[in-house]
Amino acid sequence: MSGAKTKPAELRRQRRSRRHGCWGHLVVAPLWVAYDANLGTLLRTCDAVGACLAVPRTPHYQAALARGDTLGSRRPCLHWVAPSKEAWLAEQRAAGFRMVAVELADGATPLPRLEPARTPTVLLLGHEHHGVPDDVLADVDECIEIPMTGLGASLNVAVAGSLVVYRLAGLS
Repeated sequence: MSGAKTKPAELRRQRRSRRHGCWGHLVVAPLWVAYDANLGTLLRTCDAVGACLAVPRTPHYQAALARGDTLGSRRPCLHWVAPSKEAWLAEQRAAGFRMVAVELADGATPLPRLEPARTPTVLLLGHEHHGVPDDVLADVDECIEIPMTGLGASLNVAVAGSLVVYRLAGLS
């Protein structure tokens, strides 16, 4: 090792020299999230792993992302889900996307056993209190659970989504 330390600006240039546009292979879809701060965090995580973010085109999501966007013009790929969540999910499934949900469910895959996404994948994240709706869960290909040893039953949705998308992206 030469002892010379690489400056943070140079490390950023080495990571990715241009905006990624739509990579399309990994899409994070927090379609039922209520809290604004979670959306900004997920937008930042998508940038970090090269994933796209898919959200409903509603005033709530638009305002939350405007407030939580710390990336400015370097924003990662953003897909607006319209006219309905159900129609968008059906379109993704018809296009060959694998549907993965973060949810406590019978037979869920523990996070440490989750394999990186090898095919186009949509990661579904549910409402902070109610999770992913049951009718959507009935059609997913895989549920992922995050093992916990503490007293809480779950993590914040942005934290949980970030952990799972890093794993799906093959970065952990």
